[in-house]
Amino acid sequence: MPEKSILVLPGDGIGPEIARATSEVVKASAEVFGLDLSLHSMNIGFTALADHGTTLPQSVIDAAQEADGVILGPVSHNAYPPLAEGGVNPSGILRTALDLFANIRPARSRPGVPTPIANPIDLIIVRENLEGFYADRNMHLGPGEFMPTPDTALAIRRVTVTASRRIAEQAFSIAAQRPGQRVAAIHKANVMRVSDGLFLREVRRVAENYPEIAYEEILVDAAAALLVRDPSRFDVIVTTNMFGDILSDLASELSGGLGLAASLNAGPTHAAAQAQHGSAPDLAGKDSANPVSLIGSAAMLLDHLGFNDAASAIETACEAALADPASRTADLGGALGTSAFAKLIADRIKEGHS
Repeated sequence: MPEKSILVLPGDGIGPEIARATSEVVKASAEVFGLDLSLHSMNIGFTALADHGTTLPQSVIDAAQEADGVILGPVSHNAYPPLAEGGVNPSGILRTALDLFANIRPARSRPGVPTPIANPIDLIIVRENLEGFYADRNMHLGPGEFMPTPDTALAIRRVTVTASRRIAEQAFSIAAQRPGQRVAAIHKANVMRVSDGLFLREVRRVAENYPEIAYEEILVDAAAALLVRDPSRFDVIVTTNMFGDILSDLASELSGGLGLAASLNAGPTHAAAQAQHGSAPDLAGKDSANPVSLIGSAAMLLDHLGFNDAASAIETACEAALADPASRTADLGGALGTSAFAKLIADRIKEGHS
């Protein structure tokens, strides 16, 4: 396989620490499996704002478009200055610039890791990533939120045929590779009859091309209840942007916490690994953040790039580490810091294939 390049964007808060930990693990797997893989880093967020007057310089966008994959650290975009002062959301802009239409978020119980419910979880949420109610990525020009009077705020929700069909195809393609062979479309068409009605129409059309996949439709409020009561009901969930964002956080918490929750943003030609959690500025610089979410996301990226054995080795090493309380980070009751956990994972990958 020819050389693949990964652009690492550390971000804000704990981003630089978990990005450094993730890079160490990826480099270890590349060494062990002889991958023709290069990593290079550029700044976004507050560091880029101080140096370039914007949280996402055009040079970073250009580099991301040239790279085969991106490892994107968390950003503190809610604390950024206004757009006119350079405070853009790097995550939203990169998703649009790279056409990362699918946000793929697995949620899986891990042996030995405490969860708030007794029932195990093993599902994937496939979330449409470029439209819906998200104001930074649903308009060609101008924001998707506006105030006609000081006392009234309005939000526009965009749902298109193209985006609905693309995300449905992604979900059914994933389901076809899983033992469960099931897809659930989550919606609120009983209230948003036009927009969710269009979404469901396109998902149904895609479902007709996959007769071997069991297909059902569930209201989003019922889906939230079912995730808590009986998560085994779900295999692959496909849904619109905001519903997917909310439900994936719920599923991740039920399966062990956001600190373990991997996520891949995927498009026709690019992909970006991104932790599900935020930048946690209160933990920055303390070497105490759990890097599993970003490490797991990087494993998904490696798998997407065709480095399947390396991805599997990272997952196996993380699974083994999490099963033992002594080799967990503090948020899970362990004693390891960010860097020590990364070293442990890197060492286990090397030892397992020496």
